[in-house]
Amino acid sequence: MKKLLFSLFICLSCLKFYAQQSNNWTRSELGVSLGTMYYIGDLNQFRPFYETNLAGGLMYRFNYHSRLTLRFNYTYGSLDADDKDSKITINKNRDLNFHTDIHELVGGIEFHYLPFQLGHKRYPGTAYILAQFGAFYMNPKTNYNGQEIALQPLGTEGQIGGQRYNKVQLCIPIGLGAKFSLGKSAAFSFDVAIRKTFTDYIDDVGATYYPNTNLIPSLNGTLAGSISNQSIDGTRYGIRGNSRTSDWYVYAGAMLTFRLGKENVCWDWKK
Repeated sequence: MKKLLFSLFICLSCLKFYAQQSNNWTRSELGVSLGTMYYIGDLNQFRPFYETNLAGGLMYRFNYHSRLTLRFNYTYGSLDADDKDSKITINKNRDLNFHTDIHELVGGIEFHYLPFQLGHKRYPGTAYILAQFGAFYMNPKTNYNGQEIALQPLGTEGQIGGQRYNKVQLCIPIGLGAKFSLGKSAAFSFDVAIRKTFTDYIDDVGATYYPNTNLIPSLNGTLAGSISNQSIDGTRYGIRGNSRTSDWYVYAGAMLTFRLGKENVCWDWKK
């Protein structure tokens, strides 16, 4: 009898210990996102959702707490703008255009306004604040005389050698969203987040004024000189961009995620 009671005690202790342990698979979610991406910078200063492009990616969540989730994203999209679409006379005269693919990898947190637990009837949904940090790859190009031309190697503002901007840059996504349980194993969420970047060259435009017309061809060739200043009136002294501000971009999307492990009914995420 003593042996039986002892064995029962050990079994119950083990079950309690297991129930109290964090099950990484149970806490984990993997999913896909689909949305739109647009850019804010020298070629689009004031128009939200101008030239929005389809974007999407993959997402991993680790539900650390009912009020806090760790989140990692890979997102692919594209950005573009064209001065021909501008309603500002000086920008229309500048006559520049660009487009670039974006590959972004970031990680950070979702802070929930309300307790949230996937599949739990008492905590079925919440709004959240999104804050992340990561990096993205860009490669701005332009359509010039019917040809697609990569801009970074040209040095359109007189950059030579190591002065050329890096195609890999840092970013800080900050946004708001909401998510809801879809049964015990899936969740739907949507958010919008603006990306603070530390480069003014997503659009290849960083200098405030046009560089010296004679200097660019001598440094980087005639093509770089021609693309650097495409102003309709041929001015050498107009405004090219704004060197005091960096470029931004925005991703707004919906996400569908699935729990990787089985539901653990004995485990309270609020602890």
